[in-house]
Amino acid sequence: MAHERFSVGVVVERRPLKSRWVDHAWLPVAVIAGVPEAAPWTLLGQEAGVQRFYAGAFDVDLYRAETAGYRDNLESGAPKLWIAAHATGVTPPLDILVVTADPNEGAAYTEAGDNIVEVVPMPDEVAGVVARFVADHHVERAFIKRRRDRADPDALALRPGRDKEGGEP
Repeated sequence: MAHERFSVGVVVERRPLKSRWVDHAWLPVAVIAGVPEAAPWTLLGQEAGVQRFYAGAFDVDLYRAETAGYRDNLESGAPKLWIAAHATGVTPPLDILVVTADPNEGAAYTEAGDNIVEVVPMPDEVAGVVARFVADHHVERAFIKRRRDRADPDALALRPGRDKEGGEP
């Protein structure tokens, strides 16, 4: 199975909330092509109470079987990456589960109710890697609708000597 892996940097924000139950939320907001030299959880900046952190480097895996999803993502006009994370309640506050270019994989992470899944713009450098992977490995597969066998009405009828439940009279 053809597979390619590369790393990206993930940026997250700590946003204040006006709620009686929680005072802030952590959300992935951006991806940096490549891996910066900054240490994970380095504060990048702060504005109006919103703090932005470099969360660290994470791998993006590309698989030959998923090229149709990557292609559709690239052809959308605004390619995206899906970042799935889980709040830890401790330091570091987020556990990044996956960074993916596959819309189907990103959507699958939304099924677990406690995952945080954010869609962020795909940097041009990452889009180039994904586009090259699709060009090298995509194989168009024709949709083949299965034909159902016709039911034989005589096979379903009651046979002589049988009652309605199929037992002997």
